[in-house]
Amino acid sequence: MSPDPASAQRPPTGPVDIDAVDHHLLRLLREDGRRTFSEMAPLVGLSVAAVKRRVDRLRDLGVITGFTVQVDHARLGWGVEAFTEVRYAGTASVGDIIATAARAPEVQAVFTIAGDPDALVHLRARDINHLQEAIDGLRTSRKVAGTKTLIVLGSWTRPD
Repeated sequence: MSPDPASAQRPPTGPVDIDAVDHHLLRLLREDGRRTFSEMAPLVGLSVAAVKRRVDRLRDLGVITGFTVQVDHARLGWGVEAFTEVRYAGTASVGDIIATAARAPEVQAVFTIAGDPDALVHLRARDINHLQEAIDGLRTSRKVAGTKTLIVLGSWTRPD
């Protein structure tokens, strides 16, 4: 019996072992996802071909899941950032929780969490009035029992 072709494309699950050079490559790519293999090779002491093989392997293993861009949302007019704790009435499913929040364009991410509250919703808005409208929109769902919003004053993110 031949293996399922789709399963051959899926990366393995669970933790994978990588060495210090792989960690260095990841750090370099986190700093600038547009770095070329040629730029990274001398920084890690390998040939360009070896760097390419390692990055390809990290992608195949599912360690690198994509390449992205960092956006300054304030420069695009979305300068207010907040997290809203959402409590749901009754026994809302994870699907209900995500569907309630994800319909709003201001919602950046939804985290379902254990304990109280049921979810943490990350929002971006143009200003405080816009944020209030977005929160009011969340509250219109009959499944939402309550919210509490925390406005972000500043942030710091640890590099992966």
